[in-house]
Amino acid sequence: MAKPNHQPPPPPPSLLRRIIHLDTTLSHKLHTLFEPVIPRAALKLLEITGDGRLWFPLSLSLLLSPISLHSSSLYSFSLSLLLGLITDIIFIGLLKHFIKRRRPQYNPAMGRTLPVDHWSFPSGHSSRVFFIASLFYLSITAVAQGIDHLRFRDRAIVDRWIGKRDSDEIVMIFLVFLWIWSVFTSVSRVLLGRHFVLDVVAGAFVGFFNGFIVHRFLWF
Repeated sequence: MAKPNHQPPPPPPSLLRRIIHLDTTLSHKLHTLFEPVIPRAALKLLEITGDGRLWFPLSLSLLLSPISLHSSSLYSFSLSLLLGLITDIIFIGLLKHFIKRRRPQYNPAMGRTLPVDHWSFPSGHSSRVFFIASLFYLSITAVAQGIDHLRFRDRAIVDRWIGKRDSDEIVMIFLVFLWIWSVFTSVSRVLLGRHFVLDVVAGAFVGFFNGFIVHRFLWF
């Protein structure tokens, strides 16, 4: 009489697999929950505002504009912003290349994208917007000094564009706006189905790290 063949139970999933499963489930639930609530056009607008194809020409224009050329502080900030956008692409590109996590299956067609953008971890948008916000935070004194320099050269033009508020107050208001924008833009990546939650969190940490590196070592 043949003995029953008792198969050993399958080993429990590893911690990494459990984390990925939880991340995938949570991201899908958030996407499904908010998809009928938040207009897709609003999420797409946030996506555009965090796109590198917008920020590279914008940062280059700021660097070469009379605003930066008439203030050494603003010129240094503009140059660091441009360099940081370049290092951001390097960091994110390397991480995506080695990790190669696929984007959510419910992700709508993304159209023509760069090959690096076929991978999901970490989020390039999240990294970019948090880098911009963190660099501005670390450079807040230099930006305020730059506004004072411009105001000294031509007070009427500066007051016409940004008002007669104190320079420190202006940069603090703009800093709050940047942090809110960076959070909303990062969240929109999950709600659009472009990324998982962990992609966005990791991207934010990369952005913070990049901002520190640029301000510490690439500030001229």
